Amino acid sequence: MTTILLADDHGLVRAGLVSLLQSTDDLRVVGQASDGEQAVAQALELRPDVVLMDLSMPVLDGVEATRRVVAQLPETHVVVLTSFSDRERVDLALRAGAVGYLLKDCDPTSCSRPCARRRRDMPRSTRGWRGPCCRPSRRRRRWTSSAGASARS
Repeated sequence: MTTILLADDHGLVRAGLVSLLQSTDDLRVVGQASDGEQAVAQALELRPDVVLMDLSMPVLDGVEATRRVVAQLPETHVVVLTSFSDRERVDLALRAGAVGYLLKDCDPTSCSRPCARRRRDMPRSTRGWRGPCCRPSRRRRRWTSSAGASARS
């Protein structure tokens, strides 16, 4: 079972993601944080397999929180939660150690895939995976979900 820490400053977003993730048999949300500082503290305490990290949070932003989690817990994988307008910050988060990103407006059924895939397809010691749930499409200049949803950039 893959354990997940969810970090987002919007309670409604957290509640929806928890409900969606908990409906998948092999995923378990073990903690929630409403700012980056809480995310780092919770990650150190709970040692989840995956942290779903919002980029725009109070106290400590998602990029710096990602950097701290990856530095202190190299076996924990951070997947960034973002909107389509945060493309530059996604790049910063990937350079800080995030393994991928998930657009908040992608198809809800694709949300659990990067978490489940991390457990099945990626050795815990590998940091090189950059496979996003949603990736930039060069041809159409928009980000396209691996499940078919898209957002304009």
